Amino acid sequence: MKKVLLITTGGTIASIKTDEGLVPSLDGNKLLSFLPGIKNLCEVDVKPLFNLDSTNVYYKHWLMLAEEIKNNYDKYDGFIITHGTDTMGYTASALSYLIQNSKKPIVLTGAQKPINLEISDAKTNLLDSFIYASSDIARGVVLIFNGNVILGTRARKTRSKSFAAFSSINYPKVAIIQDGHIIPYITNLSDDTKFYNSLNPNVGLLKLIPGTDDSILEFMLKKYDDLVIESFGVGGVPQYDGTRFNEIINKYTELGKVIIMTTQVPNEGSDIAIYNVGHYLKQNPKILEAYDMTTESVVTKLMWALANMNDERDIKKLFYKTISNDILFRNK
Repeated sequence: MKKVLLITTGGTIASIKTDEGLVPSLDGNKLLSFLPGIKNLCEVDVKPLFNLDSTNVYYKHWLMLAEEIKNNYDKYDGFIITHGTDTMGYTASALSYLIQNSKKPIVLTGAQKPINLEISDAKTNLLDSFIYASSDIARGVVLIFNGNVILGTRARKTRSKSFAAFSSINYPKVAIIQDGHIIPYITNLSDDTKFYNSLNPNVGLLKLIPGTDDSILEFMLKKYDDLVIESFGVGGVPQYDGTRFNEIINKYTELGKVIIMTTQVPNEGSDIAIYNVGHYLKQNPKILEAYDMTTESVVTKLMWALANMNDERDIKKLFYKTISNDILFRNK
């Protein structure tokens, strides 16, 4: 029988109703009490790590999770993390860079409705996670929701209320789980597992809207070590009368800043060289492109790359290195 560590972090799945809204309150043993059949599937230990709405989860908590898994890696066959849905995609991406090539499953799951409600997706999501974490084919960081097993670097919350809350972006689902059975689509072959223990959180994300003031770009480039620009369509920056976007970008890249261009469009990725508004960016070696990556992976990978580079020139090499199938369609 496999041995699984359940790490609880709060979220809707563990929340109760109060006069001030849902508040994470239930511990791991209480969650397990709603699934008495788990004892026939695997041995489970519980580790309460923190108890937060995932809006309050950030890089400090990602490092805590990675450290907890590292410290217990040899003791368990798999790990399940219950987590709030709002930032679960970021946590899944961050853990994919902090724990690379895991030969053991690291599963994130949660729910759109608390587990103690009569109508809730929590029991199904949690049971599916135990089924997957106890299987012989499971490995790597994945997110399990509504019967879908999604690679950690490809998961994004695309619905705010529906039970089908998460989608796999620009990549197939790893597997689906139906009636207690795993139907695998992709088998991930792992190299040696490697743990990392540092992130540089000083990364900014600027989402462009029509008419964005270029002074915001300059402010963010002054404030952050490096910047992700989430642009329109396949990518580019405005060039309407009086704007200084190109001038500001050239100024700060010459000072050593790295800018990563990505797109607000969830599917099919960026290609900044297609239009004139993006073509010149392609000529600047300090401007990188996200291609088919999710914004969640772009941001967390940049945090990881900045913290683990020996030289500024390493950023491009680390960012374009494919990790857990996070980027597949980059130009050579």
